[in-house]
Amino acid sequence: MSQLHELVTALAAPWVVLSPRSGQLTGSNGVEGLYAQDRRILSRSIVTINGREPLPVHADERGAGSHEYVAQVEGVGDTRHDPTVMLYRTRDVDRHGMTERITLVNRSRTAIECRLEVALGTDLAPMAAVRNGTADELPDLTPSDDGETVLHWESAGTRVSASLDPGVSATPRLEPGEEFTLTVRVTAEFPPSATGFSIDPPPATPEYELGVNCDDKRVERWVERSLEDVRALQLAAGQDRYLGAGPPWFLTLFGRDSLIASGMLIPVDPELAAGTLRALAAKQGTKVDPDTAEQPGKIPHELRVEDADHGGGLVLPPVYYGTHDATQLWITTLHKAWRWGMPADEVRDLLPNLVRALTWIKEYADPDGDGFLEYIDESGHGLANQGWKDSGDAVQWPDGTLATAPIALCEVQGYAYAAAVQGAELLEAHGESGDEWRLWATAMQERFRSAFWVDGYPAIALDGAKNAVAGRASNMGHLLGTGLLDADEEQTVADVLAGEDLDSGFGLRTLSTAMTRFNPLGYHTGSVWPHDTAMTVQGLYATGHAALASSYVDGLIRAAEAFGYRLPELFGGRGRTAERTPTPYPASCRPQAWAAASAIAVVVAALGIEPDVPGGRLVVNPAEDLPWERLEVSGLRLGGEILSVRLEAGKLTVLEAPKDLQY
Repeated sequence: MSQLHELVTALAAPWVVLSPRSGQLTGSNGVEGLYAQDRRILSRSIVTINGREPLPVHADERGAGSHEYVAQVEGVGDTRHDPTVMLYRTRDVDRHGMTERITLVNRSRTAIECRLEVALGTDLAPMAAVRNGTADELPDLTPSDDGETVLHWESAGTRVSASLDPGVSATPRLEPGEEFTLTVRVTAEFPPSATGFSIDPPPATPEYELGVNCDDKRVERWVERSLEDVRALQLAAGQDRYLGAGPPWFLTLFGRDSLIASGMLIPVDPELAAGTLRALAAKQGTKVDPDTAEQPGKIPHELRVEDADHGGGLVLPPVYYGTHDATQLWITTLHKAWRWGMPADEVRDLLPNLVRALTWIKEYADPDGDGFLEYIDESGHGLANQGWKDSGDAVQWPDGTLATAPIALCEVQGYAYAAAVQGAELLEAHGESGDEWRLWATAMQERFRSAFWVDGYPAIALDGAKNAVAGRASNMGHLLGTGLLDADEEQTVADVLAGEDLDSGFGLRTLSTAMTRFNPLGYHTGSVWPHDTAMTVQGLYATGHAALASSYVDGLIRAAEAFGYRLPELFGGRGRTAERTPTPYPASCRPQAWAAASAIAVVVAALGIEPDVPGGRLVVNPAEDLPWERLEVSGLRLGGEILSVRLEAGKLTVLEAPKDLQY
């Protein structure tokens, strides 16, 4: 059985196929299959020649949604050493299904005749059942058929159709140089969603015109591959595009993931962020419901079409609000979109949602009234941790003891500070007072300084007894650039992040190697997440710590190269002193939205691009100590126009910019 990281992923959201490098979907235990709308549409697709599977030779990933699998057919053709009869499977995933062209080619000296068969099957397993392993117990459904050319399967309102031309089997006779193709097309119809939310393809996706020219060609390849994946990951709520977090487990709308990723991509695709903001605002909480963690003004954690039983007692409802940071991130993403030129009427339409989100921070996110935002799962079946590190062991003391809830994460306080200040700026720009939120933010600074600093740096969190959970972890990196820290405190955090216990050489470890329960393959306890590193890099550049930021960028580029420039959700944190390339995390999503968006985030941060379209200003202040001598970026989107810049040998040239901006 293949691990998830070993599978080849072809994607055009909401459709995705995961297969071994043979191209065969065996129907055996595991995650292999064709998926859409949180369902496994096909679990088995096996091609045989004369009853034997061909010998895999090569898997060519032509694009995000297009792959070709090459195999040698044994037992027919010439008997010499060179392969003479080959099978080519070209698999294309689009927004509405999958097409596969299975081509048998005879390059032998004599005619051949053989039987080509395709065996298809499905269990129509829910995605959560595949993830928790209970799908292994499901039998294949019995198909109904319309003769030899069309098969149907149906369960729980989902109807799968497979058409085969000329049929499920054929016995072609091929002269030397001839070929024969059998074509398979798989589509599905889905039942209406009980929640009113469905995982739909976008009406269209833009062709990005971003150009990157760098003396380190790895940067160009990383950006190009990342943008290809960004296009493939896009979904829509009505006309509003957003990024599905990542296949196979998270290919839907997530509050935190979709906001962070679309926020990183504002310089390339501002409409994507606007769509994400609107899609989440449409599901903003209106009532208190402990079962779903909904509260008035709160932005949801994730939306699906049905309950998701992840096993181990973790059962999430279709619309789940168990996140303590998505609401703040919604505010800061709106602010960034506004500064980059989001149309004024679109910003204005979201101001009521902004006010409700700010109100949630003060009235609901701080249940005990101590001025900090803390969470606890009140449902008994939700997430125990509700920051971005949401696994059960993500918040722990240096000796490995788990922190007890309610938990106030350090980065959640930083996001809240930034949301209050930036929310105030948005209100003031639209004729409303922001004084309440500026005062709240100032008070937060003092509270944080008094309660969170321990052992000379910010604690990971406060636990339920208001004890500062000491320990070196990546959480503190997210404080940089929020404004919560003063310059001396930022320097202290940068010094901690520079330590070899956190810097793996391929990115920032989630947990220090000095911690008792450090595990280089722990989901949040020692692994490296590209977006975590990229967000820290953004903060390091913004606060003047360019050399360290560039060192982390260099590590990300090395990791990107090792993964074929398609960075996974996370990877192992052993580090560059222990291995030449990072160890894959076995169950990592790849591609993943915020991992793909990280390429754009670090390039824009390195160039120091900070626009204020409403204020008519543009700052381009490249950092010193960049890892490149030459970097030219063209085709950035700014206020409906184009921004292009070149940095060469320390000299900045603005090649193109909106004429009404002062810079």
